[in-house]
Amino acid sequence: MKPYILILLLFSLVSCLKKDKTTADLIITEATIYTVNNSFDTATAMAVIEGEVVAIGTDEEITNKFKSNNTINAKGKFIYPGLIDAHCHFYGYGMNLQQVDLRGTKSMQEVISRIQAFQKEKNLKFIVGRGWDQNDWAVKEFPSKAILDKYFPNTPVVLKRIDGHAIVVNSKVLSMANITKDTKVTGGQIEIVTGELTGILIDNPMELVFNIIPKPTVKSQIAALLEAEKVMFEYGLTTVNDAGLEPQVIDLIDSLQKSKAMKLNVYAMVSANQKNIDLYLKKGIYKSDNLNVRSFKMYGDGALGSRGACLHQPYSDSPNQLGALVTSIPDMKAIADRLTASSFQLNTHAIGDSANTAILKVYKAALEGKTDRRWKIEHAQVIQEADFDYFKLGIIPSVQPTHATSDMYWAEDRLGKNRIKNAYAYKKLLQKAGVIALGTDFPVEEVNPMLTFHAAVARKDAKGYPRDGFQMENALTREEALKGMTIWAAFSNFEEKEKGSLEVGKWADFVVYDQDIMKIRDSELLKLKPLNTYLKGEKVK
Repeated sequence: MKPYILILLLFSLVSCLKKDKTTADLIITEATIYTVNNSFDTATAMAVIEGEVVAIGTDEEITNKFKSNNTINAKGKFIYPGLIDAHCHFYGYGMNLQQVDLRGTKSMQEVISRIQAFQKEKNLKFIVGRGWDQNDWAVKEFPSKAILDKYFPNTPVVLKRIDGHAIVVNSKVLSMANITKDTKVTGGQIEIVTGELTGILIDNPMELVFNIIPKPTVKSQIAALLEAEKVMFEYGLTTVNDAGLEPQVIDLIDSLQKSKAMKLNVYAMVSANQKNIDLYLKKGIYKSDNLNVRSFKMYGDGALGSRGACLHQPYSDSPNQLGALVTSIPDMKAIADRLTASSFQLNTHAIGDSANTAILKVYKAALEGKTDRRWKIEHAQVIQEADFDYFKLGIIPSVQPTHATSDMYWAEDRLGKNRIKNAYAYKKLLQKAGVIALGTDFPVEEVNPMLTFHAAVARKDAKGYPRDGFQMENALTREEALKGMTIWAAFSNFEEKEKGSLEVGKWADFVVYDQDIMKIRDSELLKLKPLNTYLKGEKVK
């Protein structure tokens, strides 16, 4: 056979064997990709088609099989699954952007100054603000209506404490809400000192005030949601668990997502009142590519900072106070029983050890014989030693690591030396439950998920305090913290088959950093912001 004929035959054979490359919508190469799969493997390249990861592996493996007009050389950058905030108030955060921001104020006089500046700019007829925290003030006492009456005698003013479990209002609001010394509401407190209303309301009585606040327009709600979404993408968040939404807001989010005006993934916890339970048990679980409505949010008690968290024994710094349950135990049982008979998940706010005991007992009774229901305790902040074992029953702790580093300055004052040992006990909860979901509770805390990651692993605040970490026996490893913000959070939402890790068949939700959060120094974590955020393969930041 002549040489040129042999060459032609070999060329034809190679051409027959060579397959055409598949066209991908996006190819990433030369990256360090933390897949967060079961083996916690890393890869260097991946291909995306129609928003899903279709292949992940080495550069050679991906480029040999795929081609794309949208191929990105990551040049050694670091890629992680899209971050999930397992407990936040996304809609509330958006609405707060349109209110007076009182976070970081150091005195009530500074609060007044901020209100005055805001009022000068907006000329509002009804002032609402949020974010004050008396624990940050030189005089660590609740404010009163007296100073509000002095500066705003005729304009209604409602100021929410940072945790959302206490408000201070002026006399104008008390009058409009028909609140007097004789007003009685269970599950909270209307503060009276020396026979007079102070303007402080804690937990359930706040509803009397909320009922008179002018309702937002749909236009303002849409603006709030879209403004908040931009912030989420800036920080690498691709899914948020909104802890307590009303049907109207859920429907609005759904409509914005369907029209492609909003792209963020939302796991919606429906506020667990009777009307909402009736509505959604009739409607059933609702799931789209961006919205998941399959859970209810119930409240057990208030917050530790306002002494509304329900404790077994009195507060160490206020011997006459125990806090209070905001939902009675019979009501808790009734709600749990109704949801047990459905496929809906129940997620319950529980801060104090007494509230946690009550709710964990309700969960155990309701879930007897039921498997894989993944009911959550939101916060799980103070736990009795004997109650940790409840988390072995498939109950998931959903916690916020920055609460530990925000509260550590005064939490021992509230709880004493013994109870504080089983507070913010994230490692212990993980050891019992096998998984732990991490969030921020923003706007109570900052949105930035790197603060969550840093607080979980270093147990320090943004100032680097304390030097050796707060109760380091309950620090998480970096791998655990990343899982808590990705695959474990997805698991807690019944979404682990579609997100939470970068694997074939899952959505291409991912975030790109120029440094490796698994290896850099603790202090460097606080400086990090993502370079890019991708949602279903689309660059959104």
